[in-house]
Amino acid sequence: MKFNKHAFITFGILGGLVLGFVIGQLVYSFAAPESRDFTAGVFKFIGTTFFMNLLKMVLVPLVLSSVVVGVASIGDPASLGKIGGYTILYYFSTMLIAVVIGIAVVSTIRPGEGIEQNVIAEGQEAYASEGATKRKAIEDRGEGGLWGAFENIAQQMIPSNPIGAAADFKILPLITFGILLGIVLTVIGEVGRPLLAVFEAIFAAMMRLVDWILWLAPLGVMFLVAYTVANLGSQQLIGPLVLYMLTVLIGLAFHGFVVLPLVLWIFGRANPFRYACQIRQALMTAFGTDSSSATLPVTIEAAKTYGGVSKRAAGFVLPLGATINMDGTALYEAVAVIFLFQCYGIPLGPTELAIIAFTATLAAIGAAGIPSAGLVTMVIVVQAVNTSLGSGTPHLPLAAVGVILGVDRILDMCRTTVNVWGDAVGAKIITRIAPDV
Repeated sequence: MKFNKHAFITFGILGGLVLGFVIGQLVYSFAAPESRDFTAGVFKFIGTTFFMNLLKMVLVPLVLSSVVVGVASIGDPASLGKIGGYTILYYFSTMLIAVVIGIAVVSTIRPGEGIEQNVIAEGQEAYASEGATKRKAIEDRGEGGLWGAFENIAQQMIPSNPIGAAADFKILPLITFGILLGIVLTVIGEVGRPLLAVFEAIFAAMMRLVDWILWLAPLGVMFLVAYTVANLGSQQLIGPLVLYMLTVLIGLAFHGFVVLPLVLWIFGRANPFRYACQIRQALMTAFGTDSSSATLPVTIEAAKTYGGVSKRAAGFVLPLGATINMDGTALYEAVAVIFLFQCYGIPLGPTELAIIAFTATLAAIGAAGIPSAGLVTMVIVVQAVNTSLGSGTPHLPLAAVGVILGVDRILDMCRTTVNVWGDAVGAKIITRIAPDV
């Protein structure tokens, strides 16, 4: 009987998810607070050091080489423009659809209206007890407002120092540089062929390294999930924010199980559920690691090797998607902001809902592909709505985000999975336009 590595790793990751939840819950339920914090810290150290960091180690050379090779394989700049245009159109369209779904679901269920004042007070205390660095990041984003979001994206797209951007793990500047370098190597022809061969070799080497790192995925995912559950406990799932959590999950489920499969079936002419099964390693890794950037090497490997995605689409669409395509994050931000306004009894009209739809999409593009990045960029949406309300209406304080701090990690795991699924669907659709030749 032939050994199936794909199935072995898949069941290993699934087992790691389940075992991590059980171990984390046992620690949360039976360990003393000091022991629980220490044990959770050990779980985080092991999962981060021996799995997440390995994935991040290959991220920069993998992204740069895959973009350069992908762009060069597309050929002339006109074809690249066509593929890039379709890719951006897909990203913006699906994110906007996700935001509209989020607004519709939260406006229908209205989970914030039943929240008691003591929960709000505890949330503000939780925000005040957060580290100064995190609070400063949240408040700085809020002060930047909508223009700050535009400025952040523009500065990332046009790097002054691509090497410095790579050192800081800023992927969007690296993609811009890779696109330009790939175009130049195509235009100069045979002169650029030796350098292109170097990038092809780097890409092949990184993919083989990812293949080796995947053997650690079951253990890495287990420790990361155990850390999350040991910190929060399953009691959060039945706490006062349960209706809010269900609202987010209903929106994510509808977008992930209905909208994206329908888009793939119509425009990609592919069976969406078979494709999801083929790239299941990437989806489960996204859930466990809570980071679309860290999952990117696994997404590229699974999409190319098992999902039938072309080298062109995998090299260009997936890295770009992991940076700017955040369907789950956009949906979450819309739901979270409206929920908080409901908690504080501040009514929102059609104008404010339209502002939320626009700014949530824009803020999600600027969100880094790291755990809980959406929580930081969410304040851009809050400030935009506060500005539109004028001086005569109560405003939502930034400290209100403390209400949802406790359950953010659990929801972030789910929305990251939707983010990665959206990237993979886009790559499969673009494969029809740019197949390997």
